[in-house]
Amino acid sequence: MADAVVEFLLNKLTEVGQWYADLITGAENDLHQLRNELGQCRSFLADAENKLKKEELFREIERQIREVVYDAEDTIDTCLTEASREKAKAQEKPKFMKFMRKTAQKANISLPSQVRSLREDKMKPVLESIDRYANLQISAALVARVEEGPAKAFELPSFTKDNVVGFEDEELNITNYILEPKDELDVISIIGMPGLGKTTLTWKIYESQKIKFNFPVRIWVYVSQVLNKRDVLLTILKEFTSQDMSGWNDHHLTLEVRKRLSGGKFLLFMDDVWSVKVWNIIKDVLPMNNKEGKVVITSRERHVGTHANPNRVPHQLRFLYDHESWRLLQLKVFGKQDGCPPRLKLTGEDIAKQCKGLPLAIVVIGGVLIDHYRRTRNLELVNEEWMEVQKNVGIHIVDNTNFNINEIVEMSYKRLPDYLRDCFLYLGVFPEDYEIPARTLTHLWIAEGFVKPEHKSLERTAEDSLRELIDRNLVMVEKLNPNDKVRTCRVHDVVRAFCITKATKDHELYQEIVKSKEGVFQPPVSDIPKYRRLCIHSYLPEILSKRQKGPRVRSLLSFNKAPVDLDAKDTPVIPDSFDLLRVLDSTSIKFNQFPEGLTKLMHLRYIAVSGDEIESLPKAISDLWNLQTLVVNTNSDFLKVEANIWMLSQLRHVITRAAIALAINGTGPAGENLQTLSRLSPDSCTDDVFKKACNLNKLGVRGKLATLFDGRKSLKKLGRLEKLKLVNDKPLSNRLYVFPEVEFFPSGLKRLTITGAYLDWKHMSKLAKINSLQVLKLKGKAFCGECWKGAGQGFRSLHYLLIQDADFAVWEATPDYFPSLKTLVLKNCKNLIDIPEGLTANLEVLDIDGVPETALKSAEEIKKRRGNNFKLILPSYDEVRLRWDRLWMVVNAQSGRMFTQRVAPKLALVQVDLPLDAFSPSWKPNKTSFLGPNKYWAEFWPGLEVRPDSGQAGDPNPFLVSSHLVMSAPGMNVLKIPLVEPRAVANGVSVWDWHGSAFDEGEEAATCIRNQARNICPWSRPQYQI
Repeated sequence: MADAVVEFLLNKLTEVGQWYADLITGAENDLHQLRNELGQCRSFLADAENKLKKEELFREIERQIREVVYDAEDTIDTCLTEASREKAKAQEKPKFMKFMRKTAQKANISLPSQVRSLREDKMKPVLESIDRYANLQISAALVARVEEGPAKAFELPSFTKDNVVGFEDEELNITNYILEPKDELDVISIIGMPGLGKTTLTWKIYESQKIKFNFPVRIWVYVSQVLNKRDVLLTILKEFTSQDMSGWNDHHLTLEVRKRLSGGKFLLFMDDVWSVKVWNIIKDVLPMNNKEGKVVITSRERHVGTHANPNRVPHQLRFLYDHESWRLLQLKVFGKQDGCPPRLKLTGEDIAKQCKGLPLAIVVIGGVLIDHYRRTRNLELVNEEWMEVQKNVGIHIVDNTNFNINEIVEMSYKRLPDYLRDCFLYLGVFPEDYEIPARTLTHLWIAEGFVKPEHKSLERTAEDSLRELIDRNLVMVEKLNPNDKVRTCRVHDVVRAFCITKATKDHELYQEIVKSKEGVFQPPVSDIPKYRRLCIHSYLPEILSKRQKGPRVRSLLSFNKAPVDLDAKDTPVIPDSFDLLRVLDSTSIKFNQFPEGLTKLMHLRYIAVSGDEIESLPKAISDLWNLQTLVVNTNSDFLKVEANIWMLSQLRHVITRAAIALAINGTGPAGENLQTLSRLSPDSCTDDVFKKACNLNKLGVRGKLATLFDGRKSLKKLGRLEKLKLVNDKPLSNRLYVFPEVEFFPSGLKRLTITGAYLDWKHMSKLAKINSLQVLKLKGKAFCGECWKGAGQGFRSLHYLLIQDADFAVWEATPDYFPSLKTLVLKNCKNLIDIPEGLTANLEVLDIDGVPETALKSAEEIKKRRGNNFKLILPSYDEVRLRWDRLWMVVNAQSGRMFTQRVAPKLALVQVDLPLDAFSPSWKPNKTSFLGPNKYWAEFWPGLEVRPDSGQAGDPNPFLVSSHLVMSAPGMNVLKIPLVEPRAVANGVSVWDWHGSAFDEGEEAATCIRNQARNICPWSRPQYQI
């Protein structure tokens, strides 16, 4: 943790010496001494890197090092900031430096004396502590990671089959793995995040009759705590003999265990194996040539399972489904899985859902709910108390006094190497349920100084750190890119709560500011001067309006799904209040234009801003010599960059969806570090630009692509370019008739996206000649024409192909045209008759949506022929999108799936039940698709009419058993709306085709839909595998 901070300051001192040599005149000797002392701190931290147990004295020294580094950084940056505020308008650098030096003196800031004082008052005590630590030889007492696991945090609960709810499919899969015949000893690993139920599930399998019948010898060993090989050996031998072997030495015990296990069938469960080295110790006693032996291990860390059996992919235990979570919660509260009274059902189901499928969280919250239930059997009062819990489920889980769930995550946290700890805790800066873009996360890690320079790029190192956290089951993958890199990720609410609790201790890492239900900020805004990093998600404009200064604040982070407007008078508050800011992500607020004042923040390394009409970047950005990442979210088509980016030597990423027009004749030494430039206008794609940005890895081009393909430009010089996006603006008027030959593209291009080019399919033969191409995405009529005939040289390396919004009807391709294709995605190809059989030889995944019935049938035929080795993904139903309006909320209007209608003066629910055939991809509503509510809904609205042809009471999912599409609402007659057309009218009621999401009223109806219809209508479209 502290070592990255030390490394960051050492690098900064080098940069200051390069850029501000005049300013540090007189301080060279003190800065040199400070460097040496920081080097001692780095060596001390490096020596302890591979030690697991670090005493309180070490942690205290680590804290002191962090504090002195922070103070040194603040001292240097404050001097530079004060100087820059008064800098002259003169543009010559020598004159600029002269003014900076004079300003520093005028402000009574003496860098030499400041550094000297800091070394004497703060660094010296730290070095003395390091010497005492060494003299006491505490390091010799540190226990290596292999020898000791984490300190025991809690007693495991007793395991019984009654405690297991759900996971029936997982139990079946794992049991089948165990019973599967092998030619040698088989090792099966089960991995998952803390609290997911790995131990509980494996105990259920261990105790099952099928396993007992097949394995008379079953052994259970819990190895999580201090590994004592001798105890493990004796535990195993107890299953074979009652003889007392405690007097035997380890060598004879090992031989005896290996002999006993070699004699026939056995099943050994090793629960909670923490490390590869621990597994290797266990492995030494196992008879690897016994093909009747089976070993099942559970672990939180993927690499343990991969190492234990390289030939078997570790089994990733899933989270509970919503209905399983609800069953488990009922079991914990009422003693049986269907014991909830109807009055508590809505609230209880929502609480279970908020646990996000984590069994441990459900058990903990169950303990809270059962207390309320036992105190009074008045269901109205119980429901009111449950609704209070419902508002803050996460807090009730984390702050539970009967069970400290943080200790479960703490065990994993203590196993993290120091270089991962800050990266992990930083995940708490994102809001609850936030889908975290991996690119944003890694860029922030780099800007914060958490990523140490290695023998590979900072980005690759950061990506590896994220992958390691995923492999340790602390971070969940949400979406993958076609190249299997993480696109987005999430953390469970329990993990996020741990990160926030740990990170905010002593204000070390960051502080989240929230508003209580009483309208009070916690912590108070007046405490802002204490913190170095601030997370303010929902109330940033309000807090900025208070104009509280934060002289120590280095990061200001605000993430929201929908940006809000910032009052123009509050725009200058950010640069005026946080003048040492290094990281600014203000994408949750909208600016009318790029805030000019941000260019005063000379220490900025990361800027992300939003504004619908941002059309230019000011010239003064050129002065932000620390800037690494610049993100501009704007709806403008064009972004004029008046700044000279070639003066920004640290710049690595420029990210926007607008077409970037670079300043003409911009000169400067920078460009070699630039890796991402998205998106560039074709006019700016010059040889001079590409010569400077020679190390680009990702490039986007947007505009009139004919300008790019005019024969005078080439991307060939970009030898490191792997990802290219080409967006043709105004495609109808800028349609492309020519396409460059293969020589136009860099030889190492791996991913290519083309949008709106309207090219003839014959030009695909040119793309096929890019031998390195692995991923190809064709969007928005990238190619057009009735027929695509794949002829000639095929795509030799292509493994992923997406075609979206194409108008072709006939597609011909031979088996050798796509010899490496693994994944094919077809979206909104409304004319396509069928899918070429020639594509399917090596195809593993076919994902289709918005294609004709004939294409669907051909896909299903392919699935029948290919069997279980082939995955066919079809839309089970359309995307479900909500929009609240003063008159309507409509869900899935195009296929008439679910509606609500405003009934003055309040919005009331209109119910829609679906017939079974509505789940067919080709289903369309007809004139008989209406009538009748059912008993399931009547439970929530007493007096609601129940028709005999509706679903039966007690049906687990009435939507799946209803024989009609029904539309009804409390207090209304049944609506008889034929849904044949996209818009229809019945009884004077119109059904509109609307999409979007905005909530302004009708929360009761929304809650009912969320709770009662979520099984068939979740808020993001699921996919199912045939």
